[in-house]
Amino acid sequence: MKEVKFKVYTINEHPNPEAVYEWVRNNWHDLGDPDVEDMVGSLKAAKELLGGTLDYSISIVPDRGEYVRLTGFDRKGLHGLNPADCPLTGVWSDYAVLEGLHNGSLEHEVLKALHMQGDYLYSDEGIHEYLIANEYEFTENGEFY
Repeated sequence: MKEVKFKVYTINEHPNPEAVYEWVRNNWHDLGDPDVEDMVGSLKAAKELLGGTLDYSISIVPDRGEYVRLTGFDRKGLHGLNPADCPLTGVWSDYAVLEGLHNGSLEHEVLKALHMQGDYLYSDEGIHEYLIANEYEFTENGEFY
């Protein structure tokens, strides 16, 4: 029998956090899935509340042939909705959806908000916060333990 010992580190203890950030970027491609789900929830809630036809294809990563369309919705009903109140689902993405509907640039607002969130999630700071919050540990070469 062979016994192998190695050290594991939290991100705050790690001697080379950049190696951890790179490992996460190259291996955890689903960090943005909850944010995409939030945005889809907000779009669907807007459609349920305002009616119309919703069609979309969105991603946390830009340039994937994305689009967002809500047509034939009740524009009068929209005027009573304040984006800052997040009245659709109660999450951050409500703001982007309602702001986009109010100013006639739904696709732009939704994709801009989603892509900005993706940029942050995969930044060193975003990854660092995520790893701290989840108390993940990594080997000395930066791999998830």
